[in-house]
Order: sequence, then C-alpha cells, then structure tokens
Amino acid sequence: MKVMIVEDHRVLRDGLRTIFSLEQDIDLIAEADSAEEAFRQLEKGKQPDIVLMDINLPGMDGIEAVKKMKKQQPSIKILMLTMYKHDEYFISAIQEGADGYLLKDTPSDQVVHALRSAMKGEAVVHPSLTKKLFDLHQNPPAEKAEGALTAREQEVLELLVEGKTNKEIAEALVISDKTVKIHVSNMFKKMGVKSRSQAIIKAIQEKLVHIED
Repeated sequence: MKVMIVEDHRVLRDGLRTIFSLEQDIDLIAEADSAEEAFRQLEKGKQPDIVLMDINLPGMDGIEAVKKMKKQQPSIKILMLTMYKHDEYFISAIQEGADGYLLKDTPSDQVVHALRSAMKGEAVVHPSLTKKLFDLHQNPPAEKAEGALTAREQEVLELLVEGKTNKEIAEALVISDKTVKIHVSNMFKKMGVKSRSQAIIKAIQEKLVHIED
C-alpha cells in the first residue's frame, strides 16, 4: 500500500518513516507538514492509497483537509493520527469521511495493523473513544434510514460495533463472507452511511445496539 503522512512534527514523521520502512507491504511515497503541502503533493501526481492525517496542523486543520480530500478523491483512505481524545474532533472527523481515528500513543504495531485494516474497509476506531459516544446528548439529528434493519442485519451491526471483521462475523453467524458483505452493504444503505466507522457512530448515537458498560 502507498502511504502519505501529513504531520507537522518532524520527530513523529521520522519515527513513522522508520516503522514503515520495516514493512514490506508499506511504501511511504509522500510526507507533508501541512494540509496545503499535502494537496500540492497530490497535484504533483502523488497518489497514496491511504493518508495518516494529524488534526492540529498549521493553516488548514486536519478535519477540513479530510473533507476536501475526500471530495476530490473519495477512494483515498484517511486515518486520523492525533493526540486529541475530544468527542467533537472524533465525531467531526468521521462524519467528514475519515476512515478511522487513532491516538498518538497507539503502539507502532497497532498503527501498522490499522493501516492494513483500513485498506480492507474495516473500521478503525479507538475503543475508549467508542465508549465515550454513549455520554453525548447534543448531537445533530442523524439522517433518517431508508428502512428498518432485518434481524440478521441487526446481528451483523452489533458484531460490527464490537469490532469484528467480516470473517469473524461470518464465523459467529455461521454464514459465508460473501453473505456478510451483502448484509453490510444493505445495512449501510438503510443507515445512510458510507463506512464501518460511520455505521458504528450512528449505531451508538441512535442506540441501535446495546453494549455492556
């Protein structure tokens, strides 16, 4: 996978570069210390599969950059890598199209795993942030779903919120991976979301699933 880092702290960029250099399937093709520089890199022909994006950047912030980048190139995966645990940053980033949200204290092996998971279309959401969503009471109204979930789709959603992969969901429900993909696709349409991360947030905000404290 081809990766771009958008981070204004050089020490962190250096550290990520070293980590990625040890992975055969990761090719770091571009680095930027601002969102503006990242867009210049894209204009020059750099085409990453996935972008690691900080939030607190000079000039355009990371959340606005996600919105603009996803509008220009929807196929690019974007993972936020930030120190901010605030609910508003987390939710805003996902709603603007980010494919995942990591904290900067995430172990290096988990960052690598998160990149691979995001490339597979899997949700990458820090567990502590997912639980914090239960305490939110001032979120804007979510879009109305196109229809109610079937019993099977509800089961898939609950397992998805638990962080299960398609393969793990298939094993738990004793169905094929292909069938899981169909259920997930139908579920996304009904919920009005485009990614697993957005589905998790909406499911928790609207209390569509029950999670033990």
